[in-house]
Amino acid sequence: MPHKPKYSDYEPVTRSKSSQRFREGSAEDGRPEGWGHGSAATTASGRLLEESGPFAVREVPHTSEGAVHKDPMLQTAQVVSAVSQKRLQESWILKRGHAVSFAGLFLFTFVLYFRPYEIFPTLTWLSSIAFWIATFTLIVFIPTQLGLEGNITSRPREVNLILLLVFTALLSIPFALDRSAAWGSFVEFLKVIAMFIVLVNVVRTEKRLKALLLLVLAASMIVSVAAVNDYWLGNLALEGKRIEGVIGGLFSNPNDLALHLVTVVPLAVGLLFASRNFLGKIVYAICVLVLVAGIVVTFSRGGFVALFSVVLFLMWRFARHSRFIFAILALTLLIGLITIAPGAFQSRITPTDNASAVARIDDLKRSVFLTIRHPVFGIGIGNYVFYSNQAKATHNAYTQVAAEMGLAAAAFYMLFLIAPLKKLRRIELENRDVQWKRRKFYYLAIAIQASLIGYMVASFFASVALLWYAYYLVGYAVCLRRIYRQVLENAPKEAPALAS
Repeated sequence: MPHKPKYSDYEPVTRSKSSQRFREGSAEDGRPEGWGHGSAATTASGRLLEESGPFAVREVPHTSEGAVHKDPMLQTAQVVSAVSQKRLQESWILKRGHAVSFAGLFLFTFVLYFRPYEIFPTLTWLSSIAFWIATFTLIVFIPTQLGLEGNITSRPREVNLILLLVFTALLSIPFALDRSAAWGSFVEFLKVIAMFIVLVNVVRTEKRLKALLLLVLAASMIVSVAAVNDYWLGNLALEGKRIEGVIGGLFSNPNDLALHLVTVVPLAVGLLFASRNFLGKIVYAICVLVLVAGIVVTFSRGGFVALFSVVLFLMWRFARHSRFIFAILALTLLIGLITIAPGAFQSRITPTDNASAVARIDDLKRSVFLTIRHPVFGIGIGNYVFYSNQAKATHNAYTQVAAEMGLAAAAFYMLFLIAPLKKLRRIELENRDVQWKRRKFYYLAIAIQASLIGYMVASFFASVALLWYAYYLVGYAVCLRRIYRQVLENAPKEAPALAS
């Protein structure tokens, strides 16, 4: 067989056997061997087959026949074009098919973060509005999803892991000391999971993802400004020593507020770098400063440790050269922050034997002990408070899951948090040196990685495993990955497709 040169960059790497025989020829189908890239051959009827490029095979008609024969490769190209058009049409339908579901998700997120019935007493009649919005969203989402994809949800690894976590939570209920409390906690957890599944399926466009990020950033700015203002005015509602969140729910406890703000700081940094508008960059920079100030006035030790981890990670990722110098710079900045911070903040983060620290260590030990005693099914979801020496939570998300639902549940929970990091890192590397249009994926991939790391550090000091914080972050990661894959499918020559 004559030598065939290497295929060009646009040539598929692998082919089916029938396709290979069509390209190279064989004795079985009557085409001569050597019909490959850059070769010429004649058929049994004597017509010359020429190829001037990888997709330019054509059949030259014999002069005596006086007829023009159809180009087989042209027919193949037309079929491929038709398939591509069909895929683009399906992508368009999928991206816009959940418009109503996304509107419901956006409104639900607005109510979840802003809680207008707490800010304005006259709106107390709206206290159950979040439940009804979620119900409406699910009623619209399920038939739409079935019609578009034929299933209730797509099944990336994160969804599979969260479904396993739900299953272990359900199994823990019969072993609970208070089964009614366990069932109530399970139902509340199901609400979180349901909206997480809606999130990962309906956010199919960059505009939708950015709209959610801006909504969360706006809510975070409001609670940050309110926290700084309360501290400035001396409104220390928590034991006369610390501020409380101006909005209840996720933000009422200063430690939970700090955890949330730590996860939003990287998102603001990512939007800052991704923005091409100078005024937009200024606005995002101001947001970062206000969010950091909000973390400081919460006097949260876990929040400070998480903030340090986030700053170190961001500098390490964005600084492609001289990383050691940037690490020293990050440490210097945080030491400077401690120096100029209020004296109460300095005393809070200094190692101490105060009652709060002692109680937290006691519950940490207690939760580890219960995990060892009940490693399979745990003591029942939401039941740790009945086993605590002081009727308090574990103050640790990991031992919370392990003690209440067992070691398998703890493994699923940690894998759920870690799973997005690898593919976010891949998006980061693929877009580090690309054109600006895709550069935003680079910044957002780093930002969401930093948010997840900030959550994983801060949640070591808070019992938040069943609350909304982590599920929105992982949802952002899954959505960014799917949107990025769609961009690559529309421009397949720019980069290899990202695996789902």
